Amino acid sequence: MRSDVVKSGIPAAPNRSLLYALGYTKEELERPLIGVVCSYNEIVPGHMNLDKIAEAVKAGVRAAGGTPVEFPAIAVCDGIAMGHVGMKYSLVTRDLIADSTEAMAMAHQFDGLVMIPNCDKNVPGLLMAAARVNVPAIFVSGGPMLAGRLNDGRRTCLSHMFEAVGAYYAGKLDADGVEEYENNACPTCGSCSGMYTANSMNCLTEAIGMALRGNGTIPAVYSARLRLAKHAGMKIMELVEKNIRPRDIMTAAAFHNAETVDMALGCSTNTMLHLPAIAHECGIELSFDMANEISERTPNLCHLAPAGDTYMEDLDRSGGVYAVMAELCKADLLDTSCLTCTGRTVAENLEGVANRDETLIRPIENPYSKTGGIAVLKGNLAPDGCVVKQSAVAPEMMVHEGPARVFDSEEEAIEAIYAGKIAAGDVVVIRYEGPRGGPGMREMLNPTSAIAGMGLDKDVALITDGRFSGATRGASIGHVSPEAASGGPIGLVEEGDRIAIDIPAHTITLKVSDEELARRKAAWVCPEPKIKTGYLARYARMVSSADRGAVLG
Repeated sequence: MRSDVVKSGIPAAPNRSLLYALGYTKEELERPLIGVVCSYNEIVPGHMNLDKIAEAVKAGVRAAGGTPVEFPAIAVCDGIAMGHVGMKYSLVTRDLIADSTEAMAMAHQFDGLVMIPNCDKNVPGLLMAAARVNVPAIFVSGGPMLAGRLNDGRRTCLSHMFEAVGAYYAGKLDADGVEEYENNACPTCGSCSGMYTANSMNCLTEAIGMALRGNGTIPAVYSARLRLAKHAGMKIMELVEKNIRPRDIMTAAAFHNAETVDMALGCSTNTMLHLPAIAHECGIELSFDMANEISERTPNLCHLAPAGDTYMEDLDRSGGVYAVMAELCKADLLDTSCLTCTGRTVAENLEGVANRDETLIRPIENPYSKTGGIAVLKGNLAPDGCVVKQSAVAPEMMVHEGPARVFDSEEEAIEAIYAGKIAAGDVVVIRYEGPRGGPGMREMLNPTSAIAGMGLDKDVALITDGRFSGATRGASIGHVSPEAASGGPIGLVEEGDRIAIDIPAHTITLKVSDEELARRKAAWVCPEPKIKTGYLARYARMVSSADRGAVLG
């Protein structure tokens, strides 16, 4: 066993003495040591139940003959961090999680790992760590929260809550109406109930083969979630016995499967940051161009919130991620020979799987659209690309041209939006919010929600070198690369410049002559860093561009 170095033989006697100090018995140390990486805390609603998940995992490990050893991973709640300096600390935790988990796993030489994440950065961070350490590993998340209900019976969720604030500033909702959303949008523990980033990534752990069926969709409050955790604890022992490792599962073909499922589900644009970063740890490069190739051949089968009015509990009832994969297999869109954490192939996992609700998961022959949920646009404004969740864009905004309204921070933009200074037809540009310029690449959910809440989501586009929450809808185009702080063209846009967006054609164009752009480039001076000390300053010096997954060099 890998753990023998810390628990077997005379040379390991000092190590054993410390393990005995923890209360472990000789019999327990003769079994495989399984690290249980738990992201439990008391500030993230998606993580408040993870102590119960960890206990269930440990029960499963013990039942299958292993010794579980729990240690923590940090987590940030993106919703609580939204709209202030805290959001700068969200994306950057992905690397802290990966680094700290790698350190713990290598320092203590566990034989296997069970990862218990839930919210936005924990899933990719722990997948990065799993790939890096490459010992047998399996994932089981905390599960999504249930959708809320307003007093009149309408279902609601966090994206509606953010849009309610915009409606208030537009005079369309009073303070009592905001409070009603506030008290009903998030009714249970769990990751927020739409196809936002957390649920997107948890679904993709199934698609890529690192989690058991139901991981992405079984609600947090269902007892089935605890049973899933116990089965994950049992399954890790089989993976250890067979020495099936993350890089055996997360192959290039598996990443292509994940991107295909991503397009069919209509996942968050943040997957375009996280999948390349995870692949990078596996020695695999995923390009923006590949995303468009996969999107062009993959129909969009689901419209969960914010694109529609259905939620994760509905997807679970309809057959979950496996049912979506089964539909995709009808058109031979997945590589079903890929190995998974079940010890079986995708084809074997999908035997007997059926789509139980064709109104929620559209049949492959009757999709919402013939192309996938995400598109990558390129042009002189974004030479290296930018990303839009096209499945959440109104038809009338798929092609748009308008004058640029330019802001050098999220705060400046939201102030103008709330003050009613943005008009129909405008293209809001928010820059110096990229991985380096932010630093930390903040999500722009407040500005996009304000625009939607004011009823302008079918008239106004928003472009940024920052990123978006999975709860964002509308013509919201992020990850503009190169970013402004790296000298990208988005830093050269001036108030009133015309910007043309053509999502079906995958283009984004700043209608300014090459000569004028060259003149502006020669006069451009990089602003002083917004943060000059601490982790964010180090991050800004090391981080790559968004089109490469914002990985650290």
